[in-house]
Amino acid sequence: MADIRPFPCIRPCREKAAGIAALPYDVYNRQEAKQETEKNPDSFLNIDRPETQFPDDMDMYDEKVYQKAHDLLWGKIADGTFVREEKPCYYIYELTMDGRTQTGIVACASMDDYLNGVIKKHENTREEKEADRIRHVDVCNAQTGPIFLAYRKNAAVSRAVADTMQKEPLYDFLSGDGIRHRVFVMEEDDRIQTVYQAFLTMQAVYIADGHHRAASAVKVGLQRREAHPGYTGKEAFNYFLSVLFPDDQLLIMDYNRVVKDLAGRTADEFLAEAAKIFDIRKAAGRERRPKKKGDFSMYLDGSWYLCTVRAADVPKDPVKSLDVSLLQDLLLEPVLGIHDPKTDARIDFVGGIRGLDELERRVAADCAVAFALYPTDISELFAVADAGLLMPPKSTWFEPKLRSGLFIHALDS
Repeated sequence: MADIRPFPCIRPCREKAAGIAALPYDVYNRQEAKQETEKNPDSFLNIDRPETQFPDDMDMYDEKVYQKAHDLLWGKIADGTFVREEKPCYYIYELTMDGRTQTGIVACASMDDYLNGVIKKHENTREEKEADRIRHVDVCNAQTGPIFLAYRKNAAVSRAVADTMQKEPLYDFLSGDGIRHRVFVMEEDDRIQTVYQAFLTMQAVYIADGHHRAASAVKVGLQRREAHPGYTGKEAFNYFLSVLFPDDQLLIMDYNRVVKDLAGRTADEFLAEAAKIFDIRKAAGRERRPKKKGDFSMYLDGSWYLCTVRAADVPKDPVKSLDVSLLQDLLLEPVLGIHDPKTDARIDFVGGIRGLDELERRVAADCAVAFALYPTDISELFAVADAGLLMPPKSTWFEPKLRSGLFIHALDS
Protein backbone atom coordinates (compact mmCIF):
# COMPACT_ATOMS: atom_id res chain seq x y z
CA MET A 1 0.00 0.00 0.00
CA ALA A 2 1.20 3.51 -0.82
CA ASP A 3 1.41 6.09 1.96
CA ILE A 4 0.71 9.31 0.03
CA ARG A 5 0.09 12.14 2.49
CA PRO A 6 -1.20 15.71 2.43
CA PHE A 7 1.32 18.22 3.74
CA PRO A 8 1.57 21.85 4.94
CA CYS A 9 2.84 23.45 1.76
CA ILE A 10 5.13 26.43 1.33
CA ARG A 11 3.99 28.13 -1.87
CA PRO A 12 4.28 31.46 -3.70
CA CYS A 13 1.78 34.19 -3.00
CA ARG A 14 -0.77 34.27 -5.79
CA GLU A 15 0.53 37.34 -7.62
CA LYS A 16 4.13 36.06 -7.73
CA ALA A 17 3.54 32.44 -8.76
CA ALA A 18 3.93 32.85 -12.53
CA GLY A 19 7.26 34.65 -12.21
CA ILE A 20 8.63 32.22 -9.63
CA ALA A 21 7.72 28.94 -11.36
CA ALA A 22 10.81 27.52 -13.08
CA LEU A 23 11.77 24.50 -15.13
CA PRO A 24 13.71 21.81 -13.20
CA TYR A 25 17.25 22.69 -12.15
CA ASP A 26 18.83 20.01 -14.34
CA VAL A 27 17.30 21.31 -17.58
CA TYR A 28 19.98 24.03 -17.70
CA ASN A 29 23.76 24.06 -17.80
CA ARG A 30 25.51 26.67 -15.65
CA GLN A 31 25.65 29.36 -18.33
CA GLU A 32 22.01 28.87 -19.32
CA ALA A 33 20.92 29.00 -15.66
CA LYS A 34 22.77 32.27 -15.13
CA GLN A 35 21.20 33.80 -18.24
CA GLU A 36 17.74 32.72 -17.08
CA THR A 37 18.14 34.23 -13.61
CA GLU A 38 19.49 37.48 -15.04
CA LYS A 39 16.46 37.64 -17.32
CA ASN A 40 14.02 36.80 -14.50
CA PRO A 41 15.20 37.77 -11.00
CA ASP A 42 12.05 36.21 -9.46
CA SER A 43 12.70 32.78 -10.99
CA PHE A 44 13.00 29.92 -8.51
CA LEU A 45 16.11 28.95 -10.43
CA ASN A 46 17.92 31.50 -8.24
CA ILE A 47 17.31 29.12 -5.33
CA ASP A 48 17.52 25.82 -7.22
CA ARG A 49 20.82 26.85 -8.87
CA PRO A 50 22.35 29.22 -6.31
CA GLU A 51 25.72 29.33 -8.08
CA THR A 52 24.01 31.84 -10.39
CA GLN A 53 24.36 34.37 -7.53
CA PHE A 54 28.17 34.18 -7.63
CA PRO A 55 30.94 34.96 -10.12
CA ASP A 56 31.47 32.31 -12.78
CA ASP A 57 34.73 31.12 -11.21
CA MET A 58 33.02 30.25 -7.91
CA ASP A 59 33.00 26.54 -7.15
CA MET A 60 29.33 25.64 -7.56
CA TYR A 61 29.67 23.05 -4.78
CA ASP A 62 31.13 25.44 -2.23
CA GLU A 63 29.28 25.49 1.09
CA LYS A 64 28.59 29.22 0.62
CA VAL A 65 26.58 28.40 -2.50
CA TYR A 66 24.22 26.06 -0.65
CA GLN A 67 23.93 28.52 2.22
CA LYS A 68 22.91 31.16 -0.32
CA ALA A 69 20.04 28.93 -1.46
CA HIS A 70 18.92 28.56 2.16
CA ASP A 71 19.07 32.29 2.80
CA LEU A 72 17.19 33.18 -0.38
CA LEU A 73 14.44 30.64 0.31
CA TRP A 74 13.84 31.46 3.94
CA GLY A 75 14.24 35.17 3.30
CA LYS A 76 11.40 35.01 0.77
CA ILE A 77 9.28 33.09 3.25
CA ALA A 78 9.96 35.77 5.87
CA ASP A 79 9.09 38.66 3.54
CA GLY A 80 5.81 37.10 2.36
CA THR A 81 6.86 36.15 -1.16
CA PHE A 82 6.10 32.59 -0.11
CA VAL A 83 3.18 31.59 2.10
CA ARG A 84 3.64 28.86 4.69
CA GLU A 85 0.39 26.96 5.16
CA GLU A 86 -0.45 25.32 8.47
CA LYS A 87 -3.02 22.73 7.40
CA PRO A 88 -1.85 19.60 5.55
CA CYS A 89 -3.61 19.57 2.17
CA TYR A 90 -3.35 17.96 -1.21
CA TYR A 91 -2.92 20.23 -4.22
CA ILE A 92 -4.19 19.54 -7.72
CA TYR A 93 -1.72 20.51 -10.44
CA GLU A 94 -3.05 20.66 -14.01
CA LEU A 95 -0.73 21.19 -16.99
CA THR A 96 -1.99 21.76 -20.54
CA MET A 97 0.40 21.55 -23.51
CA ASP A 98 -0.67 21.62 -27.17
CA GLY A 99 -4.29 21.02 -26.19
CA ARG A 100 -3.52 17.93 -24.06
CA THR A 101 -4.08 18.09 -20.30
CA GLN A 102 -2.68 16.01 -17.44
CA THR A 103 -3.74 16.48 -13.84
CA GLY A 104 -1.74 15.36 -10.83
CA ILE A 105 -1.97 15.35 -7.06
CA VAL A 106 0.77 17.18 -5.16
CA ALA A 107 1.54 15.26 -1.99
CA CYS A 108 4.33 13.73 0.07
CA ALA A 109 5.37 10.13 -0.56
CA SER A 110 6.94 7.87 2.04
CA MET A 111 10.65 7.15 1.96
CA ASP A 112 9.88 3.76 3.52
CA ASP A 113 7.73 2.96 0.47
CA TYR A 114 10.75 3.88 -1.67
CA LEU A 115 13.07 1.68 0.40
CA ASN A 116 10.61 -1.24 0.49
CA GLY A 117 9.79 -1.18 -3.22
CA VAL A 118 6.21 0.11 -3.09
CA ILE A 119 7.54 3.12 -4.99
CA LYS A 120 9.13 1.39 -7.96
CA LYS A 121 12.14 2.59 -9.94
CA HIS A 122 13.16 1.92 -13.53
CA GLU A 123 16.53 3.73 -13.65
CA ASN A 124 19.82 3.56 -11.80
CA THR A 125 21.15 6.72 -10.19
CA ARG A 126 24.71 8.03 -10.00
CA GLU A 127 26.14 9.15 -6.68
CA GLU A 128 27.86 12.21 -8.13
CA LYS A 129 24.51 13.50 -9.42
CA GLU A 130 22.84 12.80 -6.09
CA ALA A 131 25.47 14.60 -4.00
CA ASP A 132 24.50 18.12 -5.13
CA ARG A 133 20.79 17.67 -4.38
CA ILE A 134 21.52 15.97 -1.05
CA ARG A 135 23.39 19.06 0.08
CA HIS A 136 20.78 21.40 -1.39
CA VAL A 137 17.91 19.67 0.42
CA ASP A 138 19.85 19.32 3.65
CA VAL A 139 21.10 22.91 3.87
CA CYS A 140 17.79 24.42 2.70
CA ASN A 141 15.94 22.11 5.11
CA ALA A 142 13.37 21.72 2.36
CA GLN A 143 12.58 19.82 -0.82
CA THR A 144 12.04 22.27 -3.66
CA GLY A 145 11.68 20.06 -6.76
CA PRO A 146 8.86 17.50 -6.92
CA ILE A 147 9.37 13.91 -8.03
CA PHE A 148 7.11 12.88 -10.92
CA LEU A 149 5.21 9.71 -9.91
CA ALA A 150 2.65 7.67 -11.86
CA TYR A 151 -0.14 5.40 -10.67
CA ARG A 152 -2.78 3.21 -12.28
CA LYS A 153 -5.96 5.23 -12.69
CA ASN A 154 -8.28 5.05 -9.67
CA ALA A 155 -11.97 6.05 -9.82
CA ALA A 156 -12.14 7.44 -6.27
CA VAL A 157 -9.10 9.63 -6.80
CA SER A 158 -10.44 10.84 -10.15
CA ARG A 159 -13.77 11.88 -8.58
CA ALA A 160 -12.06 13.75 -5.73
CA VAL A 161 -9.81 15.56 -8.19
CA ALA A 162 -12.71 16.51 -10.46
CA ASP A 163 -14.76 17.79 -7.51
CA THR A 164 -11.85 19.90 -6.25
CA MET A 165 -11.41 21.48 -9.67
CA GLN A 166 -14.93 22.92 -9.54
CA LYS A 167 -13.51 25.63 -7.26
CA GLU A 168 -11.58 28.74 -8.26
CA PRO A 169 -7.94 27.88 -8.96
CA LEU A 170 -5.23 29.09 -6.63
CA TYR A 171 -2.97 29.72 -9.65
CA ASP A 172 -3.79 29.97 -13.35
CA PHE A 173 -1.05 31.18 -15.68
CA LEU A 174 0.67 30.55 -18.99
CA SER A 175 4.42 29.94 -18.82
CA GLY A 176 6.83 31.26 -21.42
CA ASP A 177 6.84 27.95 -23.30
CA GLY A 178 3.07 28.14 -23.81
CA ILE A 179 2.07 25.61 -21.13
CA ARG A 180 -0.93 26.47 -18.99
CA HIS A 181 -0.59 25.76 -15.27
CA ARG A 182 -3.54 25.60 -12.90
CA VAL A 183 -3.42 24.70 -9.20
CA PHE A 184 -6.32 23.93 -6.86
CA VAL A 185 -6.31 23.25 -3.11
CA MET A 186 -7.91 20.07 -1.79
CA GLU A 187 -8.56 21.06 1.81
CA GLU A 188 -11.82 19.29 2.67
CA ASP A 189 -11.17 16.62 5.31
CA ASP A 190 -13.51 14.02 3.83
CA ARG A 191 -12.03 14.46 0.35
CA ILE A 192 -8.48 14.27 1.72
CA GLN A 193 -9.35 11.04 3.54
CA THR A 194 -10.88 9.57 0.37
CA VAL A 195 -7.70 10.18 -1.59
CA TYR A 196 -5.42 8.97 1.21
CA GLN A 197 -7.39 5.72 1.59
CA ALA A 198 -7.47 5.18 -2.18
CA PHE A 199 -3.67 5.30 -2.37
CA LEU A 200 -3.47 2.86 0.54
CA THR A 201 -5.22 0.29 -1.68
CA MET A 202 -2.54 0.59 -4.40
CA GLN A 203 0.18 -2.03 -4.48
CA ALA A 204 2.64 0.28 -6.23
CA VAL A 205 3.33 3.73 -7.60
CA TYR A 206 6.12 4.41 -10.06
CA ILE A 207 8.84 6.99 -10.51
CA ALA A 208 8.29 8.42 -13.98
CA ASP A 209 10.91 11.18 -13.77
CA GLY A 210 13.19 12.42 -11.00
CA HIS A 211 15.10 9.31 -9.89
CA HIS A 212 18.04 11.38 -8.65
CA ARG A 213 15.82 13.81 -6.75
CA ALA A 214 14.02 10.90 -5.11
CA ALA A 215 17.25 9.14 -4.14
CA SER A 216 18.67 12.39 -2.74
CA ALA A 217 15.55 13.10 -0.67
CA VAL A 218 15.61 9.60 0.78
CA LYS A 219 19.30 9.84 1.68
CA VAL A 220 18.69 13.12 3.51
CA GLY A 221 15.86 11.39 5.36
CA LEU A 222 18.17 8.55 6.36
CA GLN A 223 20.73 11.08 7.64
CA ARG A 224 18.02 12.78 9.69
CA ARG A 225 16.98 9.43 11.15
CA GLU A 226 20.54 8.79 12.26
CA ALA A 227 20.62 12.23 13.89
CA HIS A 228 17.26 11.59 15.61
CA PRO A 229 17.42 8.02 16.98
CA GLY A 230 14.02 8.47 18.63
CA TYR A 231 12.26 9.26 15.35
CA THR A 232 8.69 7.98 14.98
CA GLY A 233 8.50 7.77 11.18
CA LYS A 234 5.90 10.53 11.06
CA GLU A 235 8.37 13.44 10.93
CA ALA A 236 8.42 15.48 7.72
CA PHE A 237 11.89 14.24 6.77
CA ASN A 238 10.43 10.74 6.31
CA TYR A 239 8.51 11.96 3.23
CA PHE A 240 9.41 13.56 -0.08
CA LEU A 241 7.62 16.03 -2.34
CA SER A 242 5.84 14.41 -5.30
CA VAL A 243 3.26 14.98 -8.00
CA LEU A 244 1.30 11.82 -8.87
CA PHE A 245 -0.41 11.41 -12.26
CA PRO A 246 -2.75 8.66 -13.49
CA ASP A 247 -1.21 6.48 -16.16
CA ASP A 248 -3.87 7.20 -18.80
CA GLN A 249 -2.96 10.90 -18.93
CA LEU A 250 0.79 10.70 -19.39
CA LEU A 251 2.72 11.53 -22.54
CA ILE A 252 6.08 9.87 -23.11
CA MET A 253 7.95 11.28 -26.07
CA ASP A 254 10.68 9.64 -28.08
CA TYR A 255 14.24 9.83 -26.79
CA ASN A 256 16.47 9.72 -29.83
CA ARG A 257 20.13 8.93 -30.50
CA VAL A 258 22.91 10.52 -32.55
CA VAL A 259 26.31 8.89 -33.11
CA LYS A 260 29.51 10.74 -33.94
CA ASP A 261 31.05 8.26 -36.42
CA LEU A 262 30.41 5.01 -38.29
CA ALA A 263 33.33 3.10 -36.78
CA GLY A 264 35.47 3.45 -39.90
CA ARG A 265 32.74 2.60 -42.43
CA THR A 266 31.43 4.68 -45.29
CA ALA A 267 27.72 5.53 -45.28
CA ASP A 268 27.05 2.86 -47.95
CA GLU A 269 28.95 0.23 -45.99
CA PHE A 270 27.07 1.06 -42.80
CA LEU A 271 23.72 0.97 -44.61
CA ALA A 272 24.58 -2.46 -45.97
CA GLU A 273 25.44 -3.69 -42.46
CA ALA A 274 22.17 -2.31 -41.07
CA ALA A 275 20.19 -4.01 -43.87
CA LYS A 276 21.51 -7.38 -42.71
CA ILE A 277 19.84 -6.75 -39.32
CA PHE A 278 16.64 -4.81 -40.11
CA ASP A 279 14.14 -4.53 -42.92
CA ILE A 280 15.00 -1.13 -44.42
CA ARG A 281 13.44 1.09 -47.05
CA LYS A 282 14.17 4.66 -48.03
CA ALA A 283 11.60 7.13 -46.69
CA ALA A 284 9.31 8.90 -49.14
CA GLY A 285 9.09 12.70 -48.99
CA ARG A 286 8.87 13.94 -45.39
CA GLU A 287 8.14 10.47 -44.03
CA ARG A 288 10.52 10.46 -41.10
CA ARG A 289 8.81 9.31 -37.92
CA PRO A 290 8.43 5.64 -36.89
CA LYS A 291 4.78 4.57 -36.75
CA LYS A 292 4.77 1.70 -34.24
CA LYS A 293 6.78 -0.28 -31.73
CA GLY A 294 9.57 -2.18 -33.42
CA ASP A 295 10.11 0.56 -36.01
CA PHE A 296 12.71 3.30 -35.99
CA SER A 297 13.99 5.76 -38.55
CA MET A 298 17.57 6.49 -39.44
CA TYR A 299 19.05 9.68 -40.90
CA LEU A 300 22.23 8.93 -42.83
CA ASP A 301 24.13 10.85 -45.51
CA GLY A 302 21.26 13.31 -46.07
CA SER A 303 18.49 10.70 -46.36
CA TRP A 304 15.91 9.13 -44.03
CA TYR A 305 15.41 5.37 -43.90
CA LEU A 306 12.58 3.48 -42.21
CA CYS A 307 13.76 0.39 -40.36
CA THR A 308 11.78 -2.48 -38.85
CA VAL A 309 13.04 -5.02 -36.35
CA ARG A 310 12.36 -8.59 -37.47
CA ALA A 311 9.88 -10.36 -35.19
CA ALA A 312 12.23 -13.27 -34.56
CA ASP A 313 14.76 -10.83 -33.06
CA VAL A 314 12.40 -9.49 -30.38
CA PRO A 315 12.88 -11.30 -27.04
CA LYS A 316 10.17 -11.75 -24.41
CA ASP A 317 12.19 -9.99 -21.70
CA PRO A 318 10.53 -6.65 -20.68
CA VAL A 319 13.83 -4.76 -20.94
CA LYS A 320 15.40 -6.50 -23.92
CA SER A 321 12.18 -6.04 -25.93
CA LEU A 322 12.18 -2.25 -25.56
CA ASP A 323 12.93 -0.40 -28.79
CA VAL A 324 15.82 1.42 -27.14
CA SER A 325 17.29 -2.00 -26.17
CA LEU A 326 16.76 -3.51 -29.62
CA LEU A 327 18.59 -0.62 -31.29
CA GLN A 328 21.42 -0.86 -28.78
CA ASP A 329 21.75 -4.66 -28.78
CA LEU A 330 21.27 -5.31 -32.49
CA LEU A 331 23.09 -2.35 -34.05
CA LEU A 332 24.82 0.18 -31.82
CA GLU A 333 26.91 -2.31 -29.88
CA PRO A 334 27.77 -5.03 -32.42
CA VAL A 335 28.18 -2.77 -35.45
CA LEU A 336 29.23 0.62 -34.07
CA GLY A 337 31.04 -0.66 -30.97
CA ILE A 338 29.06 1.41 -28.47
CA HIS A 339 29.22 -0.95 -25.50
CA ASP A 340 28.09 1.38 -22.73
CA PRO A 341 25.87 4.26 -23.86
CA LYS A 342 26.09 5.81 -20.36
CA THR A 343 29.79 6.52 -20.77
CA ASP A 344 30.65 6.36 -24.49
CA ALA A 345 31.40 9.87 -25.77
CA ARG A 346 30.51 8.83 -29.34
CA ILE A 347 26.78 8.73 -28.60
CA ASP A 348 24.46 11.56 -27.57
CA PHE A 349 20.76 11.70 -26.75
CA VAL A 350 18.14 14.12 -28.10
CA GLY A 351 14.80 14.52 -26.35
CA GLY A 352 11.72 14.25 -28.55
CA ILE A 353 10.60 17.76 -27.62
CA ARG A 354 13.39 19.03 -29.91
CA GLY A 355 11.85 17.37 -32.96
CA LEU A 356 13.40 15.48 -35.86
CA ASP A 357 14.85 18.63 -37.41
CA GLU A 358 17.29 18.62 -34.50
CA LEU A 359 18.53 15.17 -35.58
CA GLU A 360 19.19 16.49 -39.07
CA ARG A 361 20.98 19.49 -37.61
CA ARG A 362 23.22 17.30 -35.44
CA VAL A 363 24.20 15.09 -38.36
CA ALA A 364 25.07 18.18 -40.39
CA ALA A 365 27.05 19.63 -37.48
CA ASP A 366 28.93 16.93 -35.60
CA CYS A 367 27.45 13.45 -36.08
CA ALA A 368 27.40 10.73 -38.75
CA VAL A 369 24.02 9.10 -38.14
CA ALA A 370 20.82 9.71 -36.14
CA PHE A 371 18.10 7.35 -34.98
CA ALA A 372 14.51 8.37 -34.20
CA LEU A 373 12.68 5.88 -32.00
CA TYR A 374 9.05 5.09 -31.29
CA PRO A 375 8.21 6.32 -27.78
CA THR A 376 8.31 3.92 -24.84
CA ASP A 377 4.81 3.27 -23.52
CA ILE A 378 3.85 3.78 -19.87
CA SER A 379 2.78 0.11 -19.73
CA GLU A 380 6.32 -0.89 -20.70
CA LEU A 381 7.70 1.30 -17.91
CA PHE A 382 5.34 -0.36 -15.41
CA ALA A 383 6.28 -3.85 -16.65
CA VAL A 384 10.01 -3.19 -16.26
CA ALA A 385 9.57 -1.71 -12.79
CA ASP A 386 7.21 -4.51 -11.67
CA ALA A 387 9.82 -7.06 -12.75
CA GLY A 388 12.40 -5.30 -10.60
CA LEU A 389 14.46 -4.48 -13.67
CA LEU A 390 15.98 -1.27 -15.03
CA MET A 391 15.56 0.47 -18.35
CA PRO A 392 18.53 1.51 -20.46
CA PRO A 393 19.60 5.13 -19.99
CA LYS A 394 17.54 7.79 -21.77
CA SER A 395 14.54 5.56 -22.47
CA THR A 396 11.76 8.03 -21.63
CA TRP A 397 11.19 11.75 -22.14
CA PHE A 398 8.15 13.13 -20.31
CA GLU A 399 6.41 16.34 -21.26
CA PRO A 400 5.34 18.77 -19.98
CA LYS A 401 7.98 19.30 -17.29
CA LEU A 402 6.81 20.04 -13.75
CA ARG A 403 7.69 23.50 -12.47
CA SER A 404 9.82 24.01 -9.38
CA GLY A 405 8.97 26.66 -6.81
CA LEU A 406 5.19 26.22 -6.79
CA PHE A 407 5.28 23.65 -3.98
CA ILE A 408 7.91 23.34 -1.25
CA HIS A 409 8.06 20.72 1.49
CA ALA A 410 9.88 21.87 4.63
CA LEU A 411 11.63 19.10 6.55
CA ASP A 412 10.79 20.65 9.90
CA SER A 413 7.02 20.85 9.27
